[in-house]
Amino acid sequence: MNPLSKKQQITIDLGTTTLAGRLLGADGEVLAEKQIANPQRERGADILLRLQQAHDGDGAGLQALLVDGLRSLIEELLDRSDCTSDDISSVVAAGNPGMSCLLRNLPVSSLLFPPHKPPYKELCHIPVNEIDFGLSVPLQIFPLISGFVGGDLVACLLALEDVPPGEDVQPGTLLIDIGTNAELALWDGSCWWVTSAAAGPAFEGGNIGTGMIMADGAVTNVTLFEDRLQLTVAGGGQPQGLCGSGLAALVAVARLGGLIDVTGRILSADEVETNLGQYLVERGGSWAICFHRSASGELLLTQEDLRNFQLAKGAVRAGTQVLLERGGFAQEDVPKVLVTGALGTALPVEILKRVALLPEPMLDKTSFIANGVLTGLQAYLRAADGQQRLAELTNRLQSFPLSGTPAFERLFLAALEF
Repeated sequence: MNPLSKKQQITIDLGTTTLAGRLLGADGEVLAEKQIANPQRERGADILLRLQQAHDGDGAGLQALLVDGLRSLIEELLDRSDCTSDDISSVVAAGNPGMSCLLRNLPVSSLLFPPHKPPYKELCHIPVNEIDFGLSVPLQIFPLISGFVGGDLVACLLALEDVPPGEDVQPGTLLIDIGTNAELALWDGSCWWVTSAAAGPAFEGGNIGTGMIMADGAVTNVTLFEDRLQLTVAGGGQPQGLCGSGLAALVAVARLGGLIDVTGRILSADEVETNLGQYLVERGGSWAICFHRSASGELLLTQEDLRNFQLAKGAVRAGTQVLLERGGFAQEDVPKVLVTGALGTALPVEILKRVALLPEPMLDKTSFIANGVLTGLQAYLRAADGQQRLAELTNRLQSFPLSGTPAFERLFLAALEF
């Protein structure tokens, strides 16, 4: 047994597309970190599709897939940190309402149908005899706020509150947790206005033909040098696909190089006057961008991929604009925009600008938080009064829906363009 027995802790981000975890040492240091694809993806990238399957009677099957994934994730964390399951004193997880309910195999009708309320709103403890994760301690799951705002956003906000004196969050501060659901929060000085937009899985590599999670082989960045695309690849080997940041960077470079027009249409080779036209190929009756070619095959960004990216970034931008209107803030009044989730730890402002992810007055105020959900869960575990702080935070959250509101629909259509 590890000499620091029963002092290690695990935090888990229950992502729709990706499961991520950290194993923390006795002093809060990160001993291991890992992310894997959510095994439920085989049942569909869309969380609503999975919820419908659960509603139709396959909740136990979906739960089993997720539990298997979590067991694999935990085993990998233990292996990487040279710990055993007996060394773990606590484990806490957070996810969106859908993922949280699928993990517990709870009825999901209240999420699928009006008034879209979650089946629970409190911090929950799942005993080991209810779900076996391969650990001897219960799993804590963060509270849900509404049918569309979950514990993952709560965790991100808890991370923001864990700052040194003098660095308090200023009114107008905006937090965006980018994933399959883009969850957004705006601080008005007394409460957080929180909401969620269905962005789809494109930012996490889902519904993208060559998409993948952030792992070795993922293209993380793309730059333009003269008439050539230069790829940055995680692990330094051959590119295998696009993760979220690589996708955004490729789209931005393609816009800069004139391969994509303002509406998101991939141009044909004869419409491009530069040598960049060599990256355009016709496949299946439409044009695509071949960003890498080797003996093993081609890596393409297709028109369908690009449309899925547009839907994702349009939802984020429109949701941001509606949230600001609801909170009474102009774009110019926002002091800081904090982005966490699927796009990694940083993206140059120029990329954000070229893909039109956010209104331009906010771009220079944007910074990134690496793994905001895991960081917030870590703050919760580290605090002696973690449960009290969590309860106080949830009392300061005011949720409202975006889906179906005329303002969101109008802004969403406009936000699809580049």
